[in-house]
Amino acid sequence: MKLLLIEDEPKLNRVLTLGLIGERMTVESCFDGDSGLAMALADEYDVIICDRMLPGSIDGIQVCQQIRRANITTPILFLTAKDAVADRVAGLDAGADDYMVKPFSFEELLARIRALLRRNSAAKNPILSVADLTLDPATFVVQRANTPIKLSQTEYALLEYFMRNTGRILTKDTLISHVWDFDADILPNTVEAYVGYLRNKIDKPFATPLLHTVRGFGYKLGIEH
Repeated sequence: MKLLLIEDEPKLNRVLTLGLIGERMTVESCFDGDSGLAMALADEYDVIICDRMLPGSIDGIQVCQQIRRANITTPILFLTAKDAVADRVAGLDAGADDYMVKPFSFEELLARIRALLRRNSAAKNPILSVADLTLDPATFVVQRANTPIKLSQTEYALLEYFMRNTGRILTKDTLISHVWDFDADILPNTVEAYVGYLRNKIDKPFATPLLHTVRGFGYKLGIEH
């Protein structure tokens, strides 16, 4: 599951990012409306969490409006300190799917994210697949040839990022920046080790390898022709 977090309060941004990563989610975050809109338009996310009051040339309402004008249907959850009915109506009318008033509990945020994913699943199949390998971001179930595969939290996050970028060559630096906590001291050898762990689970027991090393560049997930 891949989320975009647009939140200008550094402490809250960090706490939410770490908490969501701890729930086996991939999180990309930014601190202003302009960056948030650019990221939302440039990549695909399962859920966008957006603060209403943002620095930059556009606020959360405008971010939401422009995302919808671009025909992007990704569920959007507003976070805000404004709790008046008129403020909630304005957010929902701008295209948001849900609205949480600060302060809020992290457990409720997770529940609302799950609810948004359930609502969206009817219109968009959330299951990722490469050949006979499947990953369901809503349930965290990974299977290959209908055989369940148990992964650690980091292995799961690594595989999900590979599957969202099937066929692309991903460098070690790219994997570090998208899979690991931004405060973690991760070395290239760590990436090699986790790629090895992943191969032992998704490739070694099966006839056709899917995770390939592209020497001098990085790694690629897909079927080699």
